[in-house]
Amino acid sequence: MNIHKSKIEWCSHTWNPVTGCLHGCPYCYARVMTNRFKPHAAEWPTEETTVINEANSEGCFIAMRPTALRDPDGNYLRSTPYPKGFSPTIHMFTMNYPEKRLTPSRIFVSSMGDLFGDWVPESWITTVLNACAVAPQHIYMFLTKNPKRYIELAKSDALPRRKNFWYGTSTPTGDTEYFWGDGYKTFISVEPILGPFTEHKALTRRPADWVIVGAMTGAGAKKHQPKREWIQGIVDTCRHDGTPLFMKDSILPIWEDPLIRQYPAGMLAHTGEEAAVCKRTCGGSPQE
Repeated sequence: MNIHKSKIEWCSHTWNPVTGCLHGCPYCYARVMTNRFKPHAAEWPTEETTVINEANSEGCFIAMRPTALRDPDGNYLRSTPYPKGFSPTIHMFTMNYPEKRLTPSRIFVSSMGDLFGDWVPESWITTVLNACAVAPQHIYMFLTKNPKRYIELAKSDALPRRKNFWYGTSTPTGDTEYFWGDGYKTFISVEPILGPFTEHKALTRRPADWVIVGAMTGAGAKKHQPKREWIQGIVDTCRHDGTPLFMKDSILPIWEDPLIRQYPAGMLAHTGEEAAVCKRTCGGSPQE
């Protein structure tokens, strides 16, 4: 639950104040990982989580402290960050973690769940956003498969407009509704890309500020690799709109050419990462 250095190429760290998800995506990496670390048979948590019954939140839980697992005799076995498995859980003890981390970072918030799922109580979202607001040294990157929740919150002025808050929509084909609210930083993550990219702008007046693309990885990935023309379609769209594009490592076997790794203006400058990122991805000159 702490802020951890990440292997996800487009962020530097992850932080999971809310975990779990009810979307049921068949390619979900987070569910697989959670199942490895959740309590197993004959492992007993020392502290039960609290069940909440707010509107639209049945089956959600609150964890007030880290969970240690013990055997039936009370002997310590291990700790777990997922006391309720993949059931939606807010970990209240983590809310000061962004403030405690002084080094500016690009933080993917709730990489192991969907903070903006319909089942998540609005009070949880507000709590997490407030925790981010008191630590403005970081860039916060949110990602949801439910962008309508962004729209609902924006209409009620409950979604902050901050230059370091990035609101992302995750889609496997681009055939979905996006969130491009005026004054908000937005991005699209087309991962895993499972079909031709078609951009729908029914809810928008401008392109997204950033696009990320990646292929499926893990079990079953070989049967669901994208076609090069699908990736080319995203490249063409981004060039037409002038939108920065970031390709993940998983694209390399299909794309074959050097990966395109562009960042939105100011994103790296905010965290002081220009030199390190450029040395790693572009041979010495910023791709912003």
